[in-house]
Amino acid sequence: MQVLNWITTAPRRTLALIAAACVGLLAFGMYLQHVEGLEPCPMCIVQRYALVLVAIFTGLASLRGSAGWWKSFSVLGMLAAGFGAFVAARQSWLQWNPPEFASCGRDFYGMIENYPISRAIPMIFRGSGDCTAVDWTFLGGTIANWSFLWFAGFAIVLLMLLFKGGQRT
Repeated sequence: MQVLNWITTAPRRTLALIAAACVGLLAFGMYLQHVEGLEPCPMCIVQRYALVLVAIFTGLASLRGSAGWWKSFSVLGMLAAGFGAFVAARQSWLQWNPPEFASCGRDFYGMIENYPISRAIPMIFRGSGDCTAVDWTFLGGTIANWSFLWFAGFAIVLLMLLFKGGQRT
């Protein structure tokens, strides 16, 4: 009950912490890509966009104290978190049950060699890794599994804020 009270009694603080967590997760994703050399797949890129949206919406929600302001942006953040959780759950399912023939991405050099540059550039920004590949794990969970947990956690906290936020219990 103490955790619930801590989350809901100061909604702006909670929203700012969610925005900061999103920025930290995005930074970790950049570290995995640029330092560790993991190629993001198209579903990973979509999850990054969802994480950016959650960060923007919760960051904006934390800027003003009026209930209408932060609740409106919290709803948008919750929708973005729900979408991110859906994509992460789908990717987790694909990793557990990989399809026999199809994958969801092409490698960088294959795109450049087989497509004109006008088609290859947008494909590069969509990601090039295989969505079914498990390249990194932590405590037995893949990046998609951890992404799902974070998105689900953000959605639950935002839902709690919307129903209990700013009320003293």
